[in-house]
Amino acid sequence: MGNTTLKPHHSFSKVLLGFAAFSMLASATSVFAGTIKIGVSIRMKSDTGKKYGQMVVDEFNAMNAAGGINGHKIDVKLLNDECKSDIGVANATKYAYQDRVHLFVGSTCSSVSLPIVDVIHKARVPMLIPHSTNYKITLKGSPWVFRIPISSRFSAAAAAKYTAESIGTKVAYIWASDAASQADAQKFFEYIETYHGQGPVYAEQFQEGELDLRPHLLKIKALRPQALMISAQSQDFARGLVQSYEVGIPPSVKRIGGSAASNRPAPILSGEAIKGVFFHAAFSYADSAPKVRKFVKMTTERYGVSTPDHDFSQAWDLTQVARIALSRAHLTLSDSSLAADRYAIRDALTTIKGYETLGGGVVDFCANPTPECRDGNKTPVLIEYVSGGENYKLRLLGKTTFAADFGLASMKAEAKKLRDSLNN
Repeated sequence: MGNTTLKPHHSFSKVLLGFAAFSMLASATSVFAGTIKIGVSIRMKSDTGKKYGQMVVDEFNAMNAAGGINGHKIDVKLLNDECKSDIGVANATKYAYQDRVHLFVGSTCSSVSLPIVDVIHKARVPMLIPHSTNYKITLKGSPWVFRIPISSRFSAAAAAKYTAESIGTKVAYIWASDAASQADAQKFFEYIETYHGQGPVYAEQFQEGELDLRPHLLKIKALRPQALMISAQSQDFARGLVQSYEVGIPPSVKRIGGSAASNRPAPILSGEAIKGVFFHAAFSYADSAPKVRKFVKMTTERYGVSTPDHDFSQAWDLTQVARIALSRAHLTLSDSSLAADRYAIRDALTTIKGYETLGGGVVDFCANPTPECRDGNKTPVLIEYVSGGENYKLRLLGKTTFAADFGLASMKAEAKKLRDSLNN
């Protein structure tokens, strides 16, 4: 009797368990109603560069762990463009046409992002820029381009303003041949010339990776400038800085770096030669704001970085801006809706207003495909090295915010030429 009553109950339990298992499976698979595909292409030649990329991937995956974006899973792919324009263009082309991504993220180097703009403009893929600062990127006028980092038209002017007012206007410049370093130096001396009437004491370009910068530096020593700007990526910057002391340019000549001087390898490679160097950036780990302390703690524990640079912070800010925009976009995410979904993401990005970055600036985008609308952060930070080496230290000098149209009046002819080339 007991057995005959248990059998149906046992069978019914199996049915319930089976139904529950099916329900759990169904609910698990329905958590993600579609896939948002994101393609990332940045410079990952160094260990630090790899960590930038890994953090972007980790942040998007964390969104998946939290349930995705409006029930949509994010599928993020990561490629190394090595700061080479041909590789970056190939990566962007692959993402746009083969992988059919909904959002493109890249690049670190302006010399790579500049030609990529043409690719994504033609393919009509929204592009979020994590690191590239060259003003020409947004001057091209593509409606698909949005910049998180500070344009060189703002940042170089901030350092130049401080130099002219606090150090002097007799400045010598050498810069590497990459687009960002060139733009940083030229915008710097254009500001001093325009607002203080003083041209460069010395101004010459050198090739990336050039080992001996002493011929330039010896000429500069003889000219007795008040300041020396070395605008280059970390290795070249460090080499020039060390060699400036080797040739006998005295410490009284203030050394100034371009935006790349803020990257972690710069003080490590420069050692104590970097003491007293100041630069413009978008972020300082020395900031005491609670969210900055939390970010520093996260990068320390997750990536072994005790002093994250502004490329870390900008990459993180980008993922948060992307999250906000993706959550506002109405996405179908079918094979036939790719174009409509890309437009929806682009239009959602134009609604970003008042996003406060880790550096304290505010990202505002709008619909017009102009630098005023697409250079989101307009607040550079001025930072000075207190010491160099692996455990380098910084101090925050201050911040300054520019009007959205700063510097554009003199760029009208250049803007027209860039827009015409983009649409041909």
